[in-house]
Amino acid sequence: MEQLFRQLFGENFVLMGIVGTVLTGFATGVGALPVLFTRRVPERMLDALLGFAAGVMLAATAFSLIVPAIDLGGIGPTVGGILIGALFLAVLDHALPHTHFIKGAEGPSSHLRRVWLLIIAITLHNFPEGLAVGVGFGSARLSEALALMVAIGLQNMPEGLAVALPLVRERWPRGRALLYALGSGMAEPIAGLFGVLAVTLMHTLLPWGLAFAAGAMLYVVSDEIIPETHSRGFEMEGTWGVIVGFLVMMVLDNAL
Repeated sequence: MEQLFRQLFGENFVLMGIVGTVLTGFATGVGALPVLFTRRVPERMLDALLGFAAGVMLAATAFSLIVPAIDLGGIGPTVGGILIGALFLAVLDHALPHTHFIKGAEGPSSHLRRVWLLIIAITLHNFPEGLAVGVGFGSARLSEALALMVAIGLQNMPEGLAVALPLVRERWPRGRALLYALGSGMAEPIAGLFGVLAVTLMHTLLPWGLAFAAGAMLYVVSDEIIPETHSRGFEMEGTWGVIVGFLVMMVLDNAL
């Protein structure tokens, strides 16, 4: 894959970052395709898939973001960047009204308000993922950036399904639910472009950018995804999903 990207884009890492985050965004729509055929997916399976997504994100955060950040900037900027990234997401999390994946809106609300709450939640969740991929490509460490791209794409698939299912259950047209899931992933190219330009134009920001993305992703995994997998009585499936996802990403990171 690395050779293919170099043949297509040469050393244009900004363009690579844009293409990479567009691909990860489309993966969200791919994951939502089952809603075209069914309104119900077993909650046990969904929790296992979301756990898998969390495990992939944790491994990608550790191997593709934190380790390179320490290599490039040392432990100080890495710790600082992680804290800033987590605090940034915490502020957004409390400032913006939002809903979790399956639980629905927090408190009673109209149908239209629930839709907008869902859109806000999706945007909030996908921002750090797109940022991480963009910063990865901006670092010019192509093998690690590609591993991160694959990781985010993999974990976006069950998230796309988790986004589309509530809409279908509320009798939304299947095609529209699929488009909303696909649209949710398009937040990633926007954040990715910001990330890749920031670290490309100001190389001294690179370790901070990697660590910032890592902190944001850690916050999302801990605050959103893992609690979701433990909310319907299938904690064991969610836990094993995390472990399998972590191992899959660890193998991919070394293979790429």
